[in-house]
Amino acid sequence: MSDRNNEKPIIVQTTSGGGGWAAAILTAVILAGVAFYLVSGGKMPGSDTVNVNIEAPKVEAPAAPETPAAKEVPAAPAAPATNP
Repeated sequence: MSDRNNEKPIIVQTTSGGGGWAAAILTAVILAGVAFYLVSGGKMPGSDTVNVNIEAPKVEAPAAPETPAAKEVPAAPAAPATNP
């Protein structure tokens, strides 16, 4: 027979950690933010005027580089003369 006094005791934890409370508080904060957004119509206090004009700086194209004058291409040589 085995001796039961030599076995290690089994410990059962009957309390839970604080993770449930943290999740509940986070959910409540998110829901409060969503409720505020819906009640305020999506506007934050002090945001009655919105400037949507965008003014981009004037950009000019760079100057074209100077190129040397084109060389004259000699005319094509004439066709050889034929004897009649």
